[in-house]
Amino acid sequence: MDDDIPYLLLTPGPLTTTRTVRAAMLQDYCTWDDEYNQRVSDIRHRLVRLASHGGPPDSDKFTSVLMQGSGTFVVEATIGSITPANGKILVINNGAYGHRIAQIATRLRICHQVLAVEETHAPDPDQIEQILQQDRDITHVAMVHCETTTGMLNPAAEVGQLAQRYGKVFVLDAMSSFGGIPLNCGQFGVDYLISSANKCIQGTPGFGFVIANRKHLAASHGCARSLSLDLFDQWQEMEERAGKWRYTSPTHVVRAFLQALIELDEEGGVVCRHQRYTANQTRLVEHMEALGFTTLLPRSLQSPVITSFLFPRDTGFSFMPFYEALKRRRFVIYPGKASHADTFRIGTIGNVFPDDVDQLAIAVRETLQELNLHI
Repeated sequence: MDDDIPYLLLTPGPLTTTRTVRAAMLQDYCTWDDEYNQRVSDIRHRLVRLASHGGPPDSDKFTSVLMQGSGTFVVEATIGSITPANGKILVINNGAYGHRIAQIATRLRICHQVLAVEETHAPDPDQIEQILQQDRDITHVAMVHCETTTGMLNPAAEVGQLAQRYGKVFVLDAMSSFGGIPLNCGQFGVDYLISSANKCIQGTPGFGFVIANRKHLAASHGCARSLSLDLFDQWQEMEERAGKWRYTSPTHVVRAFLQALIELDEEGGVVCRHQRYTANQTRLVEHMEALGFTTLLPRSLQSPVITSFLFPRDTGFSFMPFYEALKRRRFVIYPGKASHADTFRIGTIGNVFPDDVDQLAIAVRETLQELNLHI
């Protein structure tokens, strides 16, 4: 492959970005500079607006906090900062990332209960309601919106409204959905929404963010189990010092993220981006099924973010030769993560379009021929 031809990252993030997002990182910034901190404040306002999809920006009720690190850092910052000593979290787990929330709660010695659901099944709101009725000690409910283990889109609105009805704080890991799937925090009953710069907003890796209910965030003062991951203190610094981070911030990544937010608006917002991702995913499944592959999930449970495909049986299929052959043709896909099935995954988010998916299908066909695989 020519070194000048970029890879197309068909992953759940980091993902393929635009040239203009990458170019935004060519400017250096000082973390104390007013111009830089104004950009941070602009990002924070834009995030609250995005989280109010379909309605006016609810800045009186919601605020946003940026936090250094990957998405998992921000999940840990949130779980570790908002749960009081006498709190208890109900963790809804139907994949690797729900499991990770439970791991964080265990490591931080936070009382929690796990509702374990099969990876290929959506959580049942009736079962969740039964748990909330039986266990009055639960103070928080946490779940993943798009579980990229499989590509499952979980029923966030139904669970959030349940949590609201029973007076529980609802934490939604929207890492791989926010910015690409329409979502309104108020309507979904979300108190804390967590996401990352390098997902559907199509920025680059380096920080994550939380969109938080102001009242609940203010009440979390003193709960944090970490100095650097103290969500309340980070919020206070940004509020009182006009966008200033407590510790060194990823300035180049922040500037790229602002450019990515501008480009999201230029595309037509979340609705138009969701339409593009959906078109990508629909076309992907059509092509792959025509080539003999089968999806792990039924279409009714599938998100437009990433799709898991089963290894074809009795063909000698092996992921790494398949992966390397596609990479030579510039397409980078993802290994599987399902516990009870051999799968690989293909993402359909990022700066990717239906024509790219058509080119991928040609590359897959050529790869099958090269590897002498008959499906």
